[in-house]
Amino acid sequence: MAALEEEFTLSSVVLGAGPDGLLGVEHSDKTDQFLVTDSGRTVILYKLSDQKTLGSWSVKQGQIITCPAVCNFQTGEYIVVHDNKVLRIWNSEDVNLDKVFKATLSAEVYRIHSIQGTEPLVLFKEGAVRGLEALLAEPQQKIETVISNEEVIKWTKLFIVFRHPVLIFITEKHGNYFAYVQTFHSRVLSKYTLLLGQEEEVVIQSFTASVDRKFISLMSLSSDGCIYETLIPIRPTDPEKNQRVVRSLLLKAVVSGNARNGVALTVLDQDHVAVLGSPLPASKECVSIWNIKFQTLQISKELPQGTSGQLWYYGENLFMLHGKFLTVIPYKCEVSSLAGALGKLKHSQDPGIHVTPHFVNWETSQGCGLGCQNSEQSRRILRRRKVEVNLQAEVPPSKQLLLTIKKDSEKHIEVELRKFLAMKQTPDFHAIIGDIVTGLLERCKAEPSFYPRNCLIQLIQTHVLSYSLCPGLMEVALQKTDVQLLQLCLQQFPDIPESVTCMCLKLFLSIGDDCLQETDVNMESVSDYSGTAQDEKMEEQTKILQNGFNPKEDNCSNCDQELNEKPQDTTKETVSCPVIPKRAALLENATMTLPGICPPTLNQIMDWICLLLDANFTVVVMIPEAKRLLINLYKFVKSQISVYSELNKIEVSFRELQKLNQEKNNRGLYSIEVLELF
Repeated sequence: MAALEEEFTLSSVVLGAGPDGLLGVEHSDKTDQFLVTDSGRTVILYKLSDQKTLGSWSVKQGQIITCPAVCNFQTGEYIVVHDNKVLRIWNSEDVNLDKVFKATLSAEVYRIHSIQGTEPLVLFKEGAVRGLEALLAEPQQKIETVISNEEVIKWTKLFIVFRHPVLIFITEKHGNYFAYVQTFHSRVLSKYTLLLGQEEEVVIQSFTASVDRKFISLMSLSSDGCIYETLIPIRPTDPEKNQRVVRSLLLKAVVSGNARNGVALTVLDQDHVAVLGSPLPASKECVSIWNIKFQTLQISKELPQGTSGQLWYYGENLFMLHGKFLTVIPYKCEVSSLAGALGKLKHSQDPGIHVTPHFVNWETSQGCGLGCQNSEQSRRILRRRKVEVNLQAEVPPSKQLLLTIKKDSEKHIEVELRKFLAMKQTPDFHAIIGDIVTGLLERCKAEPSFYPRNCLIQLIQTHVLSYSLCPGLMEVALQKTDVQLLQLCLQQFPDIPESVTCMCLKLFLSIGDDCLQETDVNMESVSDYSGTAQDEKMEEQTKILQNGFNPKEDNCSNCDQELNEKPQDTTKETVSCPVIPKRAALLENATMTLPGICPPTLNQIMDWICLLLDANFTVVVMIPEAKRLLINLYKFVKSQISVYSELNKIEVSFRELQKLNQEKNNRGLYSIEVLELF
């Protein structure tokens, strides 16, 4: 069930919103504070709990705000754009926007995105994106054009996926719609053409979206009154290609089909959406909450003074213009279940709030009322869901899977696990995944031949596991020499003990190159690897300076002497990685999750460690007790240099012998050769 509570207006202040309504409502850095930007000259900061104004700022007469104000969560400052190109930054103590920081940009801004966990991102009208800091460092930098001529951005949203920002924006050109997905971690921009399906001459009036591990669920409310869904992959198979995605019908007839204005859509959670619009041609505008899982209308509230067709939500509050007043309606959405969707749940309710459940007319096969659906299809859906609910009541899916793990084959377990992961996640999902991993590992120990590698990889990729939740996982992977599984664990587990990390390092260094070549390793960390192949012929390196030996000299009495006098030889030196790329990926791919807003980088940490080592070494050198140790170290290093020098002499000699042997091809069955070495 869902409920809409009693509405209230923010300080009962009439906003000068103009014909276009508001530019936006954005969350501030405080829990219950919001920035409201009208389509004229003013930005107002409201405190929701007290329903009062905390601050108000306006641009000069003749200027107009063209982009909603946002809060920089990293600094607590506010950012707004007026006249398309002029960016202003201020804080709550500032009074006059004309006297705050100003930067004039070289291109027109469409929107500034700012959410917790990343710096503000600026989206320009031609599709390019810049981080705020990079933009402020050079405001007049050239901004490239991403979208084609006559394409216009209609909607945009920013998400955080696996701690990295992902931006989606929708464009329109001659009635065709396109989706652009920008992933900032991999710096990939993907373009998708939205295929509208069988509908004729429909206009998309509102967009909203949610995100999971792999897909962006893009929902659209069209002029036919229906809600459609399009699944867009976050990581495309071919980023360079313009791919096509088809939308499917999600909800039918949620608003009147001939309503051209005053409609909006926003997703509240994985099972509920809020819709703003007239449900019937002659009815007043309403705000309603629908359950998209069971296709039922949960609650609806009339807005007799009309709206601007704009809807926002933060926390458990819906924001909209009701008449000329910014209105807030608190809402509640319970965990989705069939009983709740049909209004059968018993729950407590505030006696002062009247909530009436609404249902789709499942028996109506034709017509244009609310929730008109094909009756046979609807009954089949209900029957199928009823069977699913009954089965779940008998044995939970997680219990069924654990029973399957104990006795069935690896292939069958993999199929059942894939089905389980495709289900909706529950609040205890991470604990269930931990139990599944534990069950698999227990069978691995009981049956040495049982190793469900694909299942373990799928479970790691759910991103809910940690070392402490399944400590035996990496132990089994080390026993099986499974470097791909170990690499995944090292990338995603934040709490791996140092001893286990050392064991992984020893394995990565000791495993043979032939085995690594046949192993699937994530090469993202060495994507720019430019070293030469490791199977170069040794003859190509004869002119390279050897360790402590120059073949043109017959003695090495002075180890400190320069060993190669010809500068032109150094130009022939080949710079190559000492290990093959796959081993480099296992060794170089260091990931860190450190607390704080600006955690140190890996290079900064290494610099600090080197500084500490240098400082301690300096102390050791200066104390009298270390003199004997230093002398011994000096003698040892000198002897090693001498040994390596002699070995290099032998190495070059044998290489020359090999050349001589290769040059003599006309040998008989038996021959004696005498070679003199100088």
